[in-house]
Amino acid sequence: MYFTDVFSVPDDLTPEEQQELENIRRRKQELKNMQRNKQVAMGRKKFNMDPKKGIQFLIENDLLKNTSDDIAQFLYKGEGLNKTAIGDYLGERDDFNIEVLHAFVELHEFTDLNLVQALRQFLWSFRLPGEAQKIDRMMEAFAQRYCQCNPGVFQSTDTCYILSFAIIMLNTSLHNPNVKDKPTVERFISMNRGINDGGDLPEDLLRNLYDSIKNEPFKIPEDDGNDLTHTFFNPDREGWLLKLGGRVKTWKRRWFILTDNCLYYFEYTTDKEPRGIIPLENLSIREVEDKKPNCFELFIPDNKDQVIKACKTEADGRVVEGNHTFYRISAPTTEEKDEWINSIKAAISRDPFYEMLAARKKKVSSMKRH
Repeated sequence: MYFTDVFSVPDDLTPEEQQELENIRRRKQELKNMQRNKQVAMGRKKFNMDPKKGIQFLIENDLLKNTSDDIAQFLYKGEGLNKTAIGDYLGERDDFNIEVLHAFVELHEFTDLNLVQALRQFLWSFRLPGEAQKIDRMMEAFAQRYCQCNPGVFQSTDTCYILSFAIIMLNTSLHNPNVKDKPTVERFISMNRGINDGGDLPEDLLRNLYDSIKNEPFKIPEDDGNDLTHTFFNPDREGWLLKLGGRVKTWKRRWFILTDNCLYYFEYTTDKEPRGIIPLENLSIREVEDKKPNCFELFIPDNKDQVIKACKTEADGRVVEGNHTFYRISAPTTEEKDEWINSIKAAISRDPFYEMLAARKKKVSSMKRH
């Protein structure tokens, strides 16, 4: 009988009375579902802003069990979740987050997929974070899962891990317009000699992986609801600076915002979209003497004539590649110049792939020697 927990229901109800009770029960259930859906939507929003707080909110409201399996399922389904936030949560080094990462990777089925197909599936389910240690943990978990699903393809998870990074770097080299020197299949094969516990992988395997990436680049998931206003909400630093033009050497006043390892500049503080974006990855910064006071510049170390990978918006709205071999900037005061230099130095990131790959190759070769 319905509502026995609230009141006793007589046995001799007419069909009309039974129907009315059924309607009340259904309306009560619908209200309960609406309230639950509202709370789940709120939990997703909280997760997108702060993954740990979002998960905590969902657990406290009995919308998610506090188990690594349940949280992994929630992230794997990913409904309404920001892919960057998923990547940040999975990359954390807390023991519990690492448990969730492994449960999340277990939900991926890689059996009978080649390595590129498996990477496509894996890298579509979240966005790789920028920190080297987070990437290392995630790719380690991926390599273990791939080898578990496909025993015998590689001699060890280290081989799978190294080749996965080589594929990610190949994707960047082949499909990034700023990379002029495109690697050939022969160079890709030669790069990966000796990585299979000292032996070579079959050439056919490497050629197939190369062709797959050449014919179709990795799709990087877009961030749901991740607009520029959210990006600039809490910058590392912002303020007016003068910037020297790339082709036309005139100084223009621009509003600069430093956030997420990028330097953005706007014509006006009220602009919704930046006029230019300068990723700071692998750049250097130095003070320079100029007719303008308090100058500093961003440049590519050891590469005088290479154009910095950046983009800008033209007057007609087209987004084009930048044409700066260096960015020269003038601050209003000496103090502000020093503060900007220190803030930018702290934000400049190094591409972690090369360092991590070198470390793993070194580890494999030293194990082989011993």
